Amino acid sequence: MDTNQYLEMFIEESKEHLQACNEHLLELEKNPENIAIVNEVFRSAHTLKGMSATMGYEDIANLTHKMENVLDEIRNSRLHVTAELLDVVFVAVDQLEEMVLDIAAGGKGKLDVTDTVQKLHKIETGEVISVAATTVEPSIIDDTTTNTTQDNWLTYDDYEMTVIQQSVEQDFFTYEISVKLREDCLLKAARVYMVFELLEKMGDVIKSSPTVENLEGEDFDEIFYVALVTNEPSDDVQKKLMKVSEVTEVLVNSVTLEQLKKRNSFEVDKVEETSVVEMTDVTEDNQQIVEVKSPEKSPTSKNNQVQSSKTIRVNIERLDILMNLFEELVIDRGRLQSISEDLHNSELDETVERMSRITGDLQNIILNMRMVPVETVFNRFPRMVRQLARDLNKKINLEVIGAETELDRTVIDEIGDPLVHLIRNSLDHGVESPEIRLAKGKPEEGTVVLRAYHSGNHVFIEIEDDGAGINREKVLKKAISKGIVSKESAQAMSDKQVAELILSSGFSTADVISDVSGRGVGLDVVKTTIESLGGSIDISSTEGQGSLFSIQLPLTLSIISVMLVELGEEIYAIPLSSIIETAIIRSSDILNAHNQKVIDFRGKVVPLVFLENVFDVPRESTDDEFHSVVLVRKGDKMAGLVVDSFIGQQEIVLKSLGAYLSSVFAISGATILGNGKVALIVDCNALIS
Repeated sequence: MDTNQYLEMFIEESKEHLQACNEHLLELEKNPENIAIVNEVFRSAHTLKGMSATMGYEDIANLTHKMENVLDEIRNSRLHVTAELLDVVFVAVDQLEEMVLDIAAGGKGKLDVTDTVQKLHKIETGEVISVAATTVEPSIIDDTTTNTTQDNWLTYDDYEMTVIQQSVEQDFFTYEISVKLREDCLLKAARVYMVFELLEKMGDVIKSSPTVENLEGEDFDEIFYVALVTNEPSDDVQKKLMKVSEVTEVLVNSVTLEQLKKRNSFEVDKVEETSVVEMTDVTEDNQQIVEVKSPEKSPTSKNNQVQSSKTIRVNIERLDILMNLFEELVIDRGRLQSISEDLHNSELDETVERMSRITGDLQNIILNMRMVPVETVFNRFPRMVRQLARDLNKKINLEVIGAETELDRTVIDEIGDPLVHLIRNSLDHGVESPEIRLAKGKPEEGTVVLRAYHSGNHVFIEIEDDGAGINREKVLKKAISKGIVSKESAQAMSDKQVAELILSSGFSTADVISDVSGRGVGLDVVKTTIESLGGSIDISSTEGQGSLFSIQLPLTLSIISVMLVELGEEIYAIPLSSIIETAIIRSSDILNAHNQKVIDFRGKVVPLVFLENVFDVPRESTDDEFHSVVLVRKGDKMAGLVVDSFIGQQEIVLKSLGAYLSSVFAISGATILGNGKVALIVDCNALIS
């Protein structure tokens, strides 16, 4: 059997089952007596075993089988849950995930798991539970030897009866077929698909019970029923269907038009007799449900049909292509707006305005399609925290808040590693050991909160702990020894400035280098990555009480709002997310402080950055009385960007400069304007020191 067509489905479902295993095992550690959780893990492991065996990945199947044996011993109360037992099971889950990822990367899913298998075997005490598959001999039945009860009869509407009648007139046979799958069949939807594929080659499928939607959603037990119109003999139909893997029984019942008419008449009488009772019963149980289904309707309720079509899986490459095409549309929209302004044609203006509204709505829909819950990143951390806490001999509880908060997929792909570094930092440097916490009057168990929420056009992700906080003296001592700050400047630094020193390259306060920390690699990478995404990181800490790391990120990196400004004959774009406001200042308002030109902006000294000098813009020297200034911000720091004039606000498509120009100072990308010109996008973070 060619299983390649199911490979993508296997990989996706395997990842889901492994994630479920991780989550439930973490719950099980907190509630070791809860057999319901064990059953959930067992169900996921059992499903994965069946899928991998069907797909031919024996290493995965064997390892899950051993893990399943241990879980079965637990749920039968022959084993008790311990931290050591869960450690081995977690290792097994990690190795399973590694094999699945190898398959996704085009590998064969092979891995040496001998050591883990031996450990699982040692843990397992008692008889190995194995369910032997029972083989049921197939049989062919006619209308006089059917074991199908009246409750399992298929009923037909007028259209279906007409199709059957026309088929009979053309000397076709009508069969009602009962197909039974193995009780432990895991890929039921795949088996149904293979059965239907065979049936459609032999004739026309008129009806199925359950409905096709329910069959595809695996919403049935082991048996389903199909009505087939074909010119093939019943024994040929039965033999072909029995060749489908995991099909244990096929019953083919030849029916006549008269039988079907008589049956439909019987069903109508049956519904008329019971409809009043059904309606009364339902109304007493639930006032909102008063619908009685007629036999002609599908067994699937209307609500269930809606639920089954809520989501579809789309390859991410298709969304990227859609986004690229829409970006081109945004560029053309800007071009049309520019032409419209030049021509002053009322009909053209009206059309362009309508197009702008429609593309604006389309933009919102496409950007929402690219949004992914941060849960996809957060899911990995409970397991990581558990393992690190054990390695550090600490008791730590991780609270996750706002996992449903959505971010652009591009940001999601990049934010995982920075969060890993920050959480590891909180566990190692922040939360104290149980002995120290008790001595300080704190609870023995420390708490780390991972929080995400929306605010305007940004998403904030926060990591907060109730640990020791940042030791000012220790940080300053290390910073001075590393030459990051001088002794003189260190004394004048605020607590916030001292806290931000830990983001410096090569900085670490760890006394001992370990696998967790101490090498001075981590938080500087966090800062660099977040700033490359157009975000910022802020640190608040109170010594003895804890620390808060707050990351601010843009919702999307593809289409951004900017302020277009003019420098000589060149146009630059400044992201609105960095702008506080714009101002016109007199030359006489510009002051000098420490060889730096500054202005007094509402009682605060703000340094000026002349973009014409930064970007070497060719121009004639002029002594203007007034200067246009764009006030921008990076955290608590501000700067005034001096430009020639403001053009206005516009939504633009952010384009990369490519590999050769990736290191250009203070330029984050470029965009094509409506008039066809290229505007460079200013990286404000690089200009604020």
